[in-house]
Amino acid sequence: MKRLIFATNNKHKVEEVKAALQGYVEIVSLAEAGLSGEIPETADTLQGNALQKAQWVWDRTHTDCFADDTGLEVDALGGAPGVYSARYAGEHCSFDDNINKLLAALDGQANRCADFRTVICLIENGEKKYFEGRVDGQILTERHTNGEGFGYDPIFMPNRFAVSFAEMPLEVKNSISHRGLAVAKLKEYLSK
Repeated sequence: MKRLIFATNNKHKVEEVKAALQGYVEIVSLAEAGLSGEIPETADTLQGNALQKAQWVWDRTHTDCFADDTGLEVDALGGAPGVYSARYAGEHCSFDDNINKLLAALDGQANRCADFRTVICLIENGEKKYFEGRVDGQILTERHTNGEGFGYDPIFMPNRFAVSFAEMPLEVKNSISHRGLAVAKLKEYLSK
């Protein structure tokens, strides 16, 4: 079975992607690949960050790998936090810090439309390929969770649903989420 290193230290992302690609490829986390250190994320686009992270792994291992970058783009904030979603509240902020800042920024705002986008960069035999997923929805006025999800999941409700990402079973979220859609395109490519 093909083996791919996933350029992330986020265990939630690794679990989601391993579940989605089970039976197609073996996903290896950075820790499982023996890699440590901070991966640079200094590009000003999601595609640029995904490439930068995948390239970091490729340069150290010359092993097929991929990375993703995700941004929450809020209409009322001109697309912010976007590429800065993970560090919206500062360099060493928590998920809660980011949510608190976003809810404060949208306090009293009627337009709560937003989208989540994920771009995956796959480096295979040195060649780069990109896969993108997007889901539209609304930012809720408060957290809605049953203990699932991470990041902005407790305050993002996708269109045509009455629950947040954090209230959905993982299988449902993976089938409709931005990352799930991007991973589905990666899976389709890898199955050829």
